[in-house]
Amino acid sequence: MHPLSRRSFLKASAHGAAALSLSRAGLAAAPAGKPGFRLFACDWTMKKTSDPGSFALAKSLGLDGVQVDFGRLAPGESRPPLLAPAHQDRILAASRETGVAIASLAFGVLNSIPYKSAPETESWVLDGLPVAKKLGVSVILLAFFSKNDLVDDPAGIQETIRRLKRIAPRAADLGVTLGLESWLKVDALEPILAAVNSPAVQVYYDVGNLHKVGEDYGAAIRRLGRERICEIHLKDYDNLYGKGSIDFPAVRAACDAIGYRGWLGIEGTQLPLGLEASLKYDVDYLRPLFPPTLPS
Repeated sequence: MHPLSRRSFLKASAHGAAALSLSRAGLAAAPAGKPGFRLFACDWTMKKTSDPGSFALAKSLGLDGVQVDFGRLAPGESRPPLLAPAHQDRILAASRETGVAIASLAFGVLNSIPYKSAPETESWVLDGLPVAKKLGVSVILLAFFSKNDLVDDPAGIQETIRRLKRIAPRAADLGVTLGLESWLKVDALEPILAAVNSPAVQVYYDVGNLHKVGEDYGAAIRRLGRERICEIHLKDYDNLYGKGSIDFPAVRAACDAIGYRGWLGIEGTQLPLGLEASLKYDVDYLRPLFPPTLPS
């Protein structure tokens, strides 16, 4: 099939599927009005971790923003790349040149060098706060997977709480929120938030991750509420969006219930059409469900 025809077909199919899902959920596409939702992709999903080139790709996919990772440590390096001012300047320049926003930042490196135990990670996160300020973003994702997993690790949880309590006042002063993304369900997350007791530490909610471990993500989003969720990842482990196991109209309904507006992140794991075509399909599926403007 000719590439243009194939792209047009995919776009029409995604729009149609999303519109049907929207209708069945009792949700309407929004005319111009108050701000609604903005879509970003994680730079690692685009295979461009901490790479300024992620912004040009995001623009070609019709995205509003990019979530920028601080990057992995190269051999001989002791700090993630984005902590270097020169790299920050390259990211800023790419954002300005393309008109694609920096949605938020992420410390994915914590999955291999754990925040819950490695001494150096505490200073990395502290030093990341002014980076967020410089780049004009208010959310930093802290990843708690793999070696940083907190499930069934009470000692790791207590050390994480200790560190978060120390850093939270500085984050609050700079207007930066640290978002905890993990395998922990809402019952386990709430005691951590209560112990830290700061609006600068919230949950970074990933519907695909928590669905994978059996959580009712719609109920959990409602229970956490707008004041405890800083940002949301949209993910489906099983297929392209709208074809897998995640009920995205139900996610929209939960967002509406708590008044969540703003950034939603595409973190694709199933890319059967190839990287760019699959991500474009996901973008086109999500746009009618999560429009950029809502009725006044």
